[in-house]
Amino acid sequence: MGPTESYLAQKERWPKRGRHILAQYTDDAVIVYQAFRTSTGRAAAEGGAFGEGFSLSRMSWIKPNFLWMMFRSGWATKEDQEVVLSISLKRSAFDRVLAAAVHSTYVPEVYGQKADWQLAVRRSDVRLQWDPDHSPRGGKVERRAIQLGLSGKTLERYAREWIVGIEDITDFVHAQHEHVTRGELDRLETPREEVYPVEDRAVAARLEIDPDTD
Repeated sequence: MGPTESYLAQKERWPKRGRHILAQYTDDAVIVYQAFRTSTGRAAAEGGAFGEGFSLSRMSWIKPNFLWMMFRSGWATKEDQEVVLSISLKRSAFDRVLAAAVHSTYVPEVYGQKADWQLAVRRSDVRLQWDPDHSPRGGKVERRAIQLGLSGKTLERYAREWIVGIEDITDFVHAQHEHVTRGELDRLETPREEVYPVEDRAVAARLEIDPDTD
C-alpha cells in the first residue's frame, strides 16, 4: 500500500457523481484490493503470490477503490473476507484488463444488439460492473465504483505474471475502522486515490467512464 491521506480531504477532491475509476497508481503500477479467508490471504502475503486456497477455475474480482473494498468486506469482518490484500499490479496489465472488459449485464447503448453483447461476453474473460460507491459508514453515494472480474487466461496471468507485490493491510483496515465506528471521520486515513486516466478514448467510451468535471 502506498501513501495515505485524510479521507475528508480526499472526499472534497473526488468527483461527487458519475462513473470514475478511483485508484492509487504510479507510472508503473496500480493498486487493487481483494479480500480472502485468513489462510488464503496470509499465504499470498507471505509468499508474494497466490497459492493455497486461490482458485483459477472461478471468477475472481479485483477492486481499485479502497472504500468499495471496505464496503464489500465489511472492513474485513465478513466471513471469508477477513484478510484484505493490497495488490500492486503492473499498470500495463491493468490497462489490458480494462481494454478487455465486457459489462456483466447487457447495455444497449454500448453493444447495440443483445447478440453482439453475448458474443463479446463469450470472447472475453473479463467482466465489468459499476456499483454504487459507499461512504466509510456504508451509505451509498452518487458516484459509481468499478470492479473487474477475471477468469480463464486473464486470471492465470494476473496470478502468475502481472502482480509485482502483495501486502496484507488488515491491521490498517481494522485501525481505520475504529475511527469510523467512533464517528471520528476527521481521523480516518485512506490510501491516496485519484481518478485513473483511461487514455484510450474507445476503451473509456465502452466502459462508460464519465468526464471528471466535478
